[in-house]
Amino acid sequence: MEGTHTVPDPAVPPTPAVPLAALLAREDLALRRIAGPSDPSLVVHAAHTSEMADPYPYLLGGELLLTAGVHIPDAAGSGTYFDDYVSRIVAAGGAALGFGLAPVHATVPRALIAACDRYGLPLIEVPPRTPFTAVARAVWQLLAQARLAELRRVSEAQQSLAAAAARPDPVPAVLRQLAQRVGGWTTLYGPEGTEIASAGREPEPPVRETLAELAEVVRPSGPGTPTSATHATAGTHLAAYALGTGQGFTLGVAAPGREPGDHTIASLATVLLTLLTGDQQTGSGASRNAALVRLMLGGTPEEVAPLLGGDGNWLVVEACRNDRRDRPSPGARETARQAPKHPLPPDLLAATALGAKLGSPLIDPGGDTTRILLPANRTPGPQPGWTIGVSDAVPPHQLPTAADRAARALARARATRASLIRHTHRPGLARLVPEAEAQAHARTLLAPLAEQPALTETLRTWLSLHGSWDRTAVALSVHRNTVRQRIARCAALLGTELDDPDVRMELWFALGQQ
Repeated sequence: MEGTHTVPDPAVPPTPAVPLAALLAREDLALRRIAGPSDPSLVVHAAHTSEMADPYPYLLGGELLLTAGVHIPDAAGSGTYFDDYVSRIVAAGGAALGFGLAPVHATVPRALIAACDRYGLPLIEVPPRTPFTAVARAVWQLLAQARLAELRRVSEAQQSLAAAAARPDPVPAVLRQLAQRVGGWTTLYGPEGTEIASAGREPEPPVRETLAELAEVVRPSGPGTPTSATHATAGTHLAAYALGTGQGFTLGVAAPGREPGDHTIASLATVLLTLLTGDQQTGSGASRNAALVRLMLGGTPEEVAPLLGGDGNWLVVEACRNDRRDRPSPGARETARQAPKHPLPPDLLAATALGAKLGSPLIDPGGDTTRILLPANRTPGPQPGWTIGVSDAVPPHQLPTAADRAARALARARATRASLIRHTHRPGLARLVPEAEAQAHARTLLAPLAEQPALTETLRTWLSLHGSWDRTAVALSVHRNTVRQRIARCAALLGTELDDPDVRMELWFALGQQ
């Protein structure tokens, strides 16, 4: 009886929904809506047959309840029976009521029609020639089609999100792809709650503020903090997801509605963003913090390096992001093909993603380039969208020198339009000369340039690029006339002819000792 059950408020099953209008459109069923709302957004999640006077305990929510009216007493029309019956269906979350004609009732009771109108429950007339099993089978067929469409949508989203994560700017690319898939706006909040990247059509300020508040709900604050939360406001569905980094990053999604598969797609994006912003490291964050504190308190690189992992030697990687618009056409002239890739400003998220791909969290995105410290046992490879210079492997106390070599390798890579260039020490004639004597000879030969580092670096770059004015200008980010003037100044100070191959060889040997 009514009031004897304590079943909690129904929750719509997490299954694809079938529009009620699609079921009514099936000509083979000949169903007809005779009462209740005709909202095209009404959906059905299942079909259930019951002749119970109180179906509440047997409904999960979202069902099309089918009945032939066997339970209806003879005097039902003169009392509150139909109001009680319909109200219990609505309380259980029933989506619609299907009433079958014959053999019990030749027509749908008028009192039932009136009750459905009062409580806003769609009432569907099922003709005698349509068995309930046919209706149930049609519902399951439509559900299967909806489920297949959902799986296809999720699969396509997974592929596009994975492709976005492989781009040079992976975090903004993933956010853009997610915004397109849900038809809304996405944003990544940093540990302090600030928006650090977003994509899609921005919502109104009140919605934006509410989403930020929702993100605070899932931000890690102790045991029991939820990993996701949803809310609806101003006709917009909001969702927030905590990234699994434990660092306080959260993903916010604002969409005009909640379609099947949206949660799955957002969860996929959350996993990718977790990987892209996570602590990809060989040692723990605590070890890195200890290394920083030890350096600030006067420790040496040799003392600190073991805290960061690796085998004792390190590589310095220096990289700049490329402007994807700078792509020469197949028929471009030689000078156009030699033009530089314009570097983009450093971006913390892109730099973090590059570090994750190379396998190191030790990044410095400051200045015009991004620098990354790698253990020597890791070999960096070319990365789409980046131009990279790599030093040779050195012990910790030589890292400043390695940084200079990585910068030179990057300059050479930009000048020659190579994606990656490594600085290497190849065995040669230099090995035949004692190191002390070679360095003394270099100091003497290059003494006229000792107080002008710009001239020394220009000469070094110009020689490494085989005397190319254009490429040297690109590598040094100066005008080619500046290169010509500097090289002429070098020739004058050194008192030599730089067109002579023997002179160039000797100078290159000397520069290699610095």
